[in-house]
Amino acid sequence: MPFRTLLPTKRRATLHANRRTKLHTSLRAWCALACLLGASLSYGQSTPTSFPSKPLRIVVPNAAGGAADITARTVGQKLAEALGQAVSIDNKPSAGGIVAGEQVAHAEPDGHTLLLISSGSAVSAALFKSLPFDTLRDFTPVSKLASFDLVIAVNEGGRFKSLAELLAYGRANPGKLNVGTPQIGTTQNLAAELFKASAGLEFQIVPFNGSTPVMTTLRGGGIDAMVDILGPLMPQLQSHSLRALAVLGSARNPSLPDVPSVREAGGSLAGFNVSSWNGLAVPAKTPKDTVARLQRELQSVLAKGDVKKRLADLGLNAQGSSSEEAHELLASEIKRWSEVIARAKIERQ
Repeated sequence: MPFRTLLPTKRRATLHANRRTKLHTSLRAWCALACLLGASLSYGQSTPTSFPSKPLRIVVPNAAGGAADITARTVGQKLAEALGQAVSIDNKPSAGGIVAGEQVAHAEPDGHTLLLISSGSAVSAALFKSLPFDTLRDFTPVSKLASFDLVIAVNEGGRFKSLAELLAYGRANPGKLNVGTPQIGTTQNLAAELFKASAGLEFQIVPFNGSTPVMTTLRGGGIDAMVDILGPLMPQLQSHSLRALAVLGSARNPSLPDVPSVREAGGSLAGFNVSSWNGLAVPAKTPKDTVARLQRELQSVLAKGDVKKRLADLGLNAQGSSSEEAHELLASEIKRWSEVIARAKIERQ
């Protein structure tokens, strides 16, 4: 007969009760430990539902009133509605977008601080010998927002009625033309430099702090022409205060069907092609789920009819992308502008 059957019934019951008590105690201890571990693992981590937890800020490396600012405000308003949090626009104009870029590169990587990137960001990476951030390493592009044309414009009542007239005057009067652009290091500024080199002209490029002062100076007769994004110029063109002489892209813009492209001038300008784009980026190391949420919301915003119309009215084509596509675009543009700068013999700053 087994040993356990020799024990008195009462003693066997006591042993079984003790074993059950120890088992229950062990199970409670393991449950408590599991809860503690779960809490410690989740502590401080963002989950998809925790974003956004506060208002967002889009830092724009351009002055108010330009294409970058208009795009950021149009998209930001709808993004705020989609996320249920306010979205503010913080204009930080500076040469090369250094101030804005540095602020966002060092911001908390939680998705609440975004940078308006553009072809200008690629230009700066190619133009400046040293920046306080690495354009490709320190940012994660979220999505492209829009693509748009640049134009050469003059005062409606000025001496030039066509691109041919401006080219003829420039060739006959070296150094006498004054062409205004937004600040040094912008796409517009380098596009003017490239136009100057490609056309074989000698003229002065005058940088201003944003698009608005360029337009004001042009209308006042202080400069002969300007190179800028089409968007901020549309009201002036539609009111016939300014005249567009040419589009710098590869083809005519649908909003300006009667305005030729620069390449239509032929000769050394036959292959000329400069257009622009912008998008949004966040600091590197921003959680992937946060980047994905922002990208999805931006895609939805850019597909809205009123957003597309608002941007189209300003000459901008609403155009989203994946985060990976935006990264590839930025990298390819840095390479492209590096080659342009070298070919045009533009001195790096």
